[in-house]
Amino acid sequence: MTERDVTQITVNNRRIGIIGLKAAIEETAGEYAEKFDEDVQTELMRRFSKKNYIPNRVSDVYGHAFVREFRKHPGQAYETEPASDILEVKIIGTGCAQCDWLRQAVIDAVADLNLAADVEHITDLGEIARFPVLSFPALIINGKTVCAGSVPSKENIKTWVQQAQKK
Repeated sequence: MTERDVTQITVNNRRIGIIGLKAAIEETAGEYAEKFDEDVQTELMRRFSKKNYIPNRVSDVYGHAFVREFRKHPGQAYETEPASDILEVKIIGTGCAQCDWLRQAVIDAVADLNLAADVEHITDLGEIARFPVLSFPALIINGKTVCAGSVPSKENIKTWVQQAQKK
């Protein structure tokens, strides 16, 4: 495992970075594939607690999220994360000045509207390749690409955020 082996998962409607998730799932996949969720949760909590901070008051929520990620790996049935009213905003780009400006404009727009949003700036080329955008920066709100190849005004961002919030 490298120091960059951090995977983001949803825990209690928040994106959380977990160190060593992929490696732990691969290591336990064979032995725990047919075990009960409680057993999987106990083992993964034991492993992740060593390198990740897991607050005691929400450890059960983390445990359910770990089991969900574990079950996704081999394509087994899993319980989905409950729907969230938090906007999921992704800025896709290599980290240029325009990308940074767009990220700040998004943060300012959701703050002006007093909305909760998970804003993530994706700069890793491997991750960028997963998104169907051809020009940068790109702005994705709740899974929908609303702009690519230019930096929109803060007013346009507010409009898109409000439209996404209504859905």
